[in-house]
Amino acid sequence: MYAVNVVAILHNFWEQKQTENLLLYESAPSPGPPYVCYVTLPGGSCFGNYKVCDTQAEARRDAARVALMNSLVNELPCRRISHQFITQSLKQAARDSAVNACDSSTSIGTYSLLLNSYIGRTMLEFQEMMTIFQLLHWNGTLKALRERQCSRQSVIAYYSQRGLDEYMRSSMALDWLGREQRSPGMLGVELQAAQRELVLARRRGIELRFNKEKTEILSLALSQAYIHHTPERLNRCATTAPKTAALAGNRTRVNCLEGSYANHYTTNAD
Repeated sequence: MYAVNVVAILHNFWEQKQTENLLLYESAPSPGPPYVCYVTLPGGSCFGNYKVCDTQAEARRDAARVALMNSLVNELPCRRISHQFITQSLKQAARDSAVNACDSSTSIGTYSLLLNSYIGRTMLEFQEMMTIFQLLHWNGTLKALRERQCSRQSVIAYYSQRGLDEYMRSSMALDWLGREQRSPGMLGVELQAAQRELVLARRRGIELRFNKEKTEILSLALSQAYIHHTPERLNRCATTAPKTAALAGNRTRVNCLEGSYANHYTTNAD
């Protein structure tokens, strides 16, 4: 009986799509078991091992297994966003919250705009944009943009082009650093809550990008809070971005959650 090399199968799956991006494996440092590993797919979706793993290799295989299952399911016709899917989703959302889905100023209205902009694309592709808006809402950025009279349509159009990047993370970390300076101890509480949410989500085998990004941003802010001077590196990053743009840059990893990610493994998927 031959063991299935799930890591190789996942690599081959994305290689066949001829994507130029990478599969990124990240192992959370640990002095001993259980070990934790995350894998980020081309496009940004992130999954982790949900089993209790006694070795790093086992954790990596389990994370790849979860990612592979989600990648395969994502190929099903029912996972493509259609008008019928949008109608059903909005009805369910409106029923749960009693909010008008046609009003773009509401969260469901924004959800409707996002869904319609992704017709014909897959749920994993849509999840990337949803993660961005979850982070913008969590950080208070959407509220600030609304106060500046930026329309939801313009915000969606902007982030559809720019995506989630280094400047966005640094900018949010600065926001949380400012909150920590005004209310000492807040960052520690927020980070602990985010860590718990990430652990629970990982054990459920669901997509982790929002939870993981949140812990990384908070960890970056907390690391800067311990520096006695102003975080000049973050400020330089913030001042170099266009003032009219919300955020811009490239993907960069920072220290986070169940430890910082000391071990990175990238698998070329092109």
